[in-house]
Formats: sequence, C-alpha cells, structure tokens
Amino acid sequence: MVAALLTAGDSAFAAGAGAEAAPGAPGVPRPALRGMWIATVTNRDWPSKPGLTAAAQRSELIRHLDTAVKRGLNAVVLQVRPTADALWPSPYEPWAQYLSGTQGQDPGWDPLGTAVREAHARGLELHAWFNPYRVANHTDPTRLIATHPARLHPEWIVPYGGKLYYNPGLPEVRRFVQDAMLDAVERYEVDAVHWDDYFYPYPVAGETFDDADAYRRHGAGSASKAAWRRGNIDLLVRETGARIKEIKPDVRFGISPFGVWRNATTDPLGSDTRGGVQTYDDLYADTRAWVRNGWIDYIVPQLYWHIGYTACDYAKLLRWWDATVRGTGVDLYIGEALYKAGDQAQPAAWQDPAELSRHLTLAREYAGVRGHCFFSAKEVGADPIGAMTRVVADHYGKRARPGV
Repeated sequence: MVAALLTAGDSAFAAGAGAEAAPGAPGVPRPALRGMWIATVTNRDWPSKPGLTAAAQRSELIRHLDTAVKRGLNAVVLQVRPTADALWPSPYEPWAQYLSGTQGQDPGWDPLGTAVREAHARGLELHAWFNPYRVANHTDPTRLIATHPARLHPEWIVPYGGKLYYNPGLPEVRRFVQDAMLDAVERYEVDAVHWDDYFYPYPVAGETFDDADAYRRHGAGSASKAAWRRGNIDLLVRETGARIKEIKPDVRFGISPFGVWRNATTDPLGSDTRGGVQTYDDLYADTRAWVRNGWIDYIVPQLYWHIGYTACDYAKLLRWWDATVRGTGVDLYIGEALYKAGDQAQPAAWQDPAELSRHLTLAREYAGVRGHCFFSAKEVGADPIGAMTRVVADHYGKRARPGV
C-alpha cells in the first residue's frame, strides 16, 4: 500500500535521491539541526491566505524552502495536521480549510507529497508536524464538515477555552489520532513525526475541561485525575513512538514542548524558574519522563525567553535541559523565538539583533545541544531587524565555526 500511494517524486527519493541522508545512521554522526517551523494553522506562515490557486500555494511553499536553504538551514518542520484535518489526501480526516478556505475541499494538489519531494531535492529534512488533539479554533461542531470524525463521534469532543478538543482520556480517541497521523508516515518519506506543545489544553481561568465521565469509566487505579491525565498522554507518546518504528524504523519522533517542565519550587528536579505554566502540572505532559525513558528521538523545548529574563532565564533553562538529556540518547534541539525579535511589545533584549546569536553562542557550551529550530518561517524570510541574518553570519555562514 505504501508504494502505491507515493508520488512519483517521493518514489524517486526513496530510490536513491536521498542517499545523502546517511548521516545519522549507526556510526555516522548526525548533523546539528538547523530548522524552522512552517505553521499552517490560521494561515500563520503558509499559505499566506486561504483560497489561493494550487500553483500559487505551491509557489509560496517553494519560496519558504528556498529561504531555508538561503539561510543555511537543513530542516523544515511543516504543520500538516493543524486542527484534526490534513494537508494530504487522508482517509481519516478532511482537507484543511487553510488551503481552499473550505474544510474538506480538495485543493487540487498534494501539499505534503510536494513538500517532501521538494525539501529533499534541496537537501532539507522534512519533519511532519501534527497537533494530536485540537479539533477547531471554535466550539461549534456544526461548523465542521458533516463527515468530520468529530461530527460522527460527538462523544469524543470537549469544548474548552473557545476551542474544541478531542478527549485524551478516551482509548478510542487515542487510537484514532494515532491512525490519522501515522497515515502520513505510511504514505510519504517524511524524516520525522513532530508534535508541538498542545496536549491537554493550556489552562483557562474559570473553565473546567469536562472529562469527568471519561475519568469515571477509565480512571480506575489512578492515584488522581491529574495522574490519570498524565498517564493518557504518556500512553499516546509511548504507543506512537513504537508504531512509528514498526512502520519505518528510520523515521524519527520529536516533540517541542513548552520550555518549563516544573519549577524547582514545585519539584527539586525542576528548573530554577518561575514559569506561570508547568507542563507536568498544567498540560499533563511529563516531558522529562519522555526523555529519561527514551520514548522519543529528539526534544525541542520552546525556550522563548531572553538571556537574563527573571522568571524564565534562557541560560538557566538551557543548562537544565542539557542535564536532562544527558545519557539518554535523546537529541536536544532548542526552540528559538525569532518571532519576538523586533516586536515592540517585547522587552528591550528582543530589540537587539544580536540576542538570538548570543543564544547559539551560549549553547555551544553544552554538549547535549545538537541544534536549534526557529519560529517561524515568516520571520526567517522577512527578518525585520536582522536577527536571523546575524545568526547566519555568526553561526551558519562559510566563516562560522562548525557545530550548533
């Protein structure tokens, strides 16, 4: 089935066009990651707006890939399942509305297949970025296409914070979202499966995520609802990682969580931070355990703060994550907030074009750091104050020192 579903370009890559991808094989060092995210949700990066022609969408995508090459990057992380939908012809979920403007409408081409083919032709890795549980950026199921799984299984969804989510506490949901995501792994020669920071939703004051019924039915033996929720996410991570290796052992599995696991004031194993969100407690995502248990191949904590920031100092979190991955075999890449550079709403440090370059310089002191990923493609191209240009000149240019 896999071979039959590959595009011609994907087949060519599988047949040998990707031979240069040998680094990372046993005994061959994997190059440091120089990546950027391409967000499709709400048309954040690409396509620039819904309803463009297939040719215009393709042209914009190619431009992002060419920009990555120009900036000296070697990987793009393309969001292909932003809201329980798909940027490929999925048998599980509808076409994403961010393409045509109408959920379920065939855009007339295969964005993921094209992205894989064109990225590989440029020497770029293509990491397929999925959001496991977000269904919609609104709470009205009737706005979803009639054949949407959430319409067919209304018992699967929970409205919360102005959005709809699949309920992570239902085993049938956990299996379905895995099947939907792994369909892309079966069809295409993606280099990695990539998740962002959304598991249970970020807390919204005054609202309750209504999973009481699921907890009554499936929470027996759990020490608490919080422990049960963390167990649900642990199962999703562990099972997905195992299934990826069964389908294609060379495909990597990576997750990009919010940067604070737990504050040291909450847990002595935590970081010297005062983060308002802790993934363990608020998103029920035990990111440290995923690393320590080796359930993932790489982790990209979103260290979206500047060096010296009082509550969440980039330098302190860098040190904590380096210590966390030590001895695990899990690669550590750092998520960098390029989008903050030059944003007048941000602190003074982000008005300095050299701030991000200092991040990469500091990271060189930590052996566990194996690269960086920049959020996101729009800023990698536009680079309003030259922060990305400075990174390239200092670290990725011909005269830059090798490494991260």
